[in-house]
Amino acid sequence: MYLLLCPCIKNPELRARGITHQKDLDAFSQVLFRCETFKIPVKMLPCAETMYLGPDHEPGHYLGRLDNPDFSDLICRLETNVREDWKSDGRPYAIIGVDSSPVCGVRNTWYGSVHGSNGKIPGRGFFLKRFSDIMAFDVFEAACWKVYLAAPLFSEAECDFNRKVADILTGYAMQVHLPQDCGDSEHSRELSIQREIFEKNVQAIHNADIVVAVIDGADADSGTSWEIGYAFGLGKKIIALRTDFRHVGHNEMVNLMLEQSSVVVNNIPSLIQALPCPIPIRPLKE
Repeated sequence: MYLLLCPCIKNPELRARGITHQKDLDAFSQVLFRCETFKIPVKMLPCAETMYLGPDHEPGHYLGRLDNPDFSDLICRLETNVREDWKSDGRPYAIIGVDSSPVCGVRNTWYGSVHGSNGKIPGRGFFLKRFSDIMAFDVFEAACWKVYLAAPLFSEAECDFNRKVADILTGYAMQVHLPQDCGDSEHSRELSIQREIFEKNVQAIHNADIVVAVIDGADADSGTSWEIGYAFGLGKKIIALRTDFRHVGHNEMVNLMLEQSSVVVNNIPSLIQALPCPIPIRPLKE
């Protein structure tokens, strides 16, 4: 298995002049670091836009710059070359694109205004749509891979389940912070140790891209609830896993404040599906 990356992820100088900001560079770096950490092979797509417009080109829409037969012919040749490589390399698992690019956009692309419409339209860029048979993720989705696992950890059964969930997430190229592995596992803790554990976990929430929270039980664990609230205040993506079939109200599974601040899933496959960019390096066996 390997990933096919848009080339500006590795070489941002290929991008149009002035459009790359620090948040873009951070996302590019995180995608490459994730692939390096989990030893995921990557291959680069050719940069059709730079090949056609030259280096240090001005930013712009597809219309008026690239909507011509010459660029279309170039795209056809590049697609043929890429697919020819698949005969020896195999098909990639997914493409990591750069959203809004007129050529390599994933969810949206700068197409250009038609009769006063918004220049950004939904769908893939002109080159990436040639590979509609391959799944694609935006680079910012692929850069979300650091998980804080919030869950009760007061019994052997709870700790075993937490470790099972963490191991499954790791199998999808997610780096997991598990509080029970950093000292938060003993009932007899001195105050100084408590403060150290608290600060370590708070910092881990700050560092995380995603919080996965286990909210099983008649009521969600108080520490887990605090972690969800804190993460929500920081603007983190939160996925709440509730495998418990009990409901506490007519329209509530556990607590409306927890449910409204998260995406609630009811099983492990749904948890995987809710991840921004799961890469199955060691996929869950059905």
